[in-house]
Order: sequence, then C-alpha cells, then structure tokens
Amino acid sequence: MERVSADMIQELVAKDIWTTEDHTQLLASLFEQTNAPDKFKEILAKLEAADREPKGAAALKIGIARYMLCRFPEALDVLTDATDNKDRRYFQGMCLKCLGEYDRACEEFERAKARGWEGPQPDLQITECMALGGDIQGADKALRKLSGDVRQSAEYQYVRGLIDELSGQGEQAAEAYEQAREILPDHPGATFRLAYYLDLHGQEDEAVELYKQCLNRPPVHANALINLAVLYEDTGQYDMALGCLKRVLACNPTHPRARLFVKDCRASKTMHYDEDRAKRIAKRNALLDIPVTDFELSVRARNCLKKMNIRTLGDLVRTTEAELLAYKNFGETSLKEIKDMLAAKNLRLGQAREEGSEFGDLAPELAARRRDEGVLATPLDQIELSVRSRKALESLKVTTLGELSQRTEAELLACRNFGQTSLNEIRQRLSEYGLRLREPI
Repeated sequence: MERVSADMIQELVAKDIWTTEDHTQLLASLFEQTNAPDKFKEILAKLEAADREPKGAAALKIGIARYMLCRFPEALDVLTDATDNKDRRYFQGMCLKCLGEYDRACEEFERAKARGWEGPQPDLQITECMALGGDIQGADKALRKLSGDVRQSAEYQYVRGLIDELSGQGEQAAEAYEQAREILPDHPGATFRLAYYLDLHGQEDEAVELYKQCLNRPPVHANALINLAVLYEDTGQYDMALGCLKRVLACNPTHPRARLFVKDCRASKTMHYDEDRAKRIAKRNALLDIPVTDFELSVRARNCLKKMNIRTLGDLVRTTEAELLAYKNFGETSLKEIKDMLAAKNLRLGQAREEGSEFGDLAPELAARRRDEGVLATPLDQIELSVRSRKALESLKVTTLGELSQRTEAELLACRNFGQTSLNEIRQRLSEYGLRLREPI
C-alpha cells in the first residue's frame, strides 16, 4: 500500500499544474506514508530548488506546498505570482484564515467563487471566517440559507458547531462537532474545536487524544500543538511537550508563545519539587495566618496589638520582645500572655528574624499580604479575563484580586465550565500583580 501511495505522490509532484483536487489526493497519499512531514519537506525543497523565482503554475505548486507545511506568510508571498485562478484564490484564502485575517480571507474566497469555484464549499468557508471574525449573527444567517445535501456534510456540522460555540452554547457545539466527526472522522476543524472544548471542561485525557489526531492531517496549526504541549507539561511529560513546541518553531522560529513555553518546559525539567517540604510550608502558612483575635487575650494586650498593626501570628513572630515592651502601656504581664500564646503553637517572638530568609520562605502568603493593599483591592472588573473565567468568579462572589488570591485551584476547578485553560489564565493574571492562588492546607 505504501508503494502505491509513493508512486501516487511522485505522479502528483511531477504534474505541471496543481489544483485543490491534487492537494486532496496528495494528503490522502501522504497519510499512508511513514514520516510524511519529512518527506513532504523534501518535496518542497526540490520544488524550490528547481525554480528560484517561480511564476504561474510553478508558484502555485510551491504556494500549496508551503501552505501544507504551515508556512503561511511564505505561501502568500509566492502565491501572488501564481496563475490567477480559483485554486490560487482558494489557497490564499486558507492562508489568510490560518493567520487570523478573516475579512481578507472572505474576499479571497469570493474571488475563488468568481473564478469558477462551485458548490457549497466556498459559502461554508466564508461563513466560517465570518464567525471567527466576530460576525456571529451574520454567519448564522448565512448558514441558515444553505439547504439540501450540504446540511448532511461534515463541514456544515462543523460550522454549525463553531457558531454555537462562539454564541456560548457549548453543549450544542460539542454535539455538532461529534456529528461532523461521525461523517468524517478526521475532520480537522471539528476535531480541534472538540478537543479545545473538552480541554476547557477538564477532560484532559480525551482532549489529548483529539489533539494528537489533529497532528495527523497537514497543515497542523500551531494552536493544536501548543495546547497539547500545555497538557503534556501539566502532567509532567516535558519531553513530549518540547517535541510539540519544536514542531511549531520549525515552521515559525519567532513564534512568541512557543518560545516562551519552551523556556518554561526546560526550566520545569530541571526543577526539584520536594512534596514533603511543600506540605510543611502549606501547614506553616495556615498557622501564621491565624488572627490574634482568635485567642483569649486581655483588653490591654489586644488593644496594643491592634494599634501596632499586629493582626496575625505571622506578624507576631516578626516582632521582638523589645519592640513590644517599647510600646506605650505594654508591660511584662501582656508580654507573658503573648509568649504563652505563641508557645502553645510552637512559635516565639522574633523567630522570623532569627531564622532569616529560611523562615521567610515558609510564609510566602504572609509576605504577599504585606504588599500594597491597593493591589489586593483591585476590582476584577479592571482585569482582562475571558467570559468563562469571569462567570466562574462571579459565581464564587470573588470581586477583587485579594479575594481571588485567597482561593485554591481546587475551588476554582470545582466551578461549572471552569477547566485547566481558565485556571492557567487566572494564574497568569495573578502573576502579573505578583500574586498567586492559595495553596491547600
């Protein structure tokens, strides 16, 4: 079977002119080859070496080859010199769609129609670009105009799902994507969007399998590889994550997200995580968080602590005996009260200063609360968040950065429709303000 496919590939490569039909046949033949991406890179290299300044049909072939290898800007560069027919306009539209230039992509698909691209496919591509570009109502209206057998096609079900998803109807979207995959199991758009939906809803294992399927059909878009890399990194599979990111950088060496994630993955591989120490830190943090008002103290001692702005056990262990005794109306009796209270918790005055930075490492949350109170009081309305994350926080009645930093990952993930992607977004926003989520005790 592989020999037949190899012969088919050679026949297609040798053709003077490539069309969208040839592209489809080439994909089908490549599926049956081992190490298909490397083989296709060789094909592109030979095409480029044969014609340094391609024009007409040669430019179209090279443009299609670059598109299949996700080199979209380079494909557009050469397609401008290709024969002006429906195939050139189709692939220019596809490249622009992959680059997120949806309005320009629609224009190219319209030009492809004007040059003889028949059937419902151009209308579906235009409708998809309308939806991705933000014109949800226009896309829905355009899709409803389509009738007949096209409604039973995988592409129609995919676009239907996309419109539902972007309208906030996630469950309906997932059903449409499933229908598209029943008709065409390897449909690239439906497979990626369904993987993304499952990813957002915490079904990471299912999402990984679908993202992996996305890698089998060129062009493999960067988002599928990056999302898969994030899931691999979350489960400690750093080499797998790096492999995905290197594939992105092989096509686009300056891709900003891929370069950033590569650094994170490499750092994670060398990071030592002491689980026992982490548990000790969490317990110590919880202890230092206890307010002094939770203890039975004399009115004199309580008032002095309040005026000195000492509110927690953590504040106390950072304060010395001399500092307390130097305060007005604070005497030996009050001092003994405080020392007995701390001793009951195996703590003592001045402990943080005696143990230096090591003790400070055990109380990151205490240090966090000493930051500018204005940051902690920042309303979440002023923070850029996705609709999904914002709704989850509203359901928890979290309104400020300070309140958010007191929540745990488990509390957030327990919210409906809140998944790993939303959690990563929250972590990122907090880190921008020098904050982080509270660790569980």
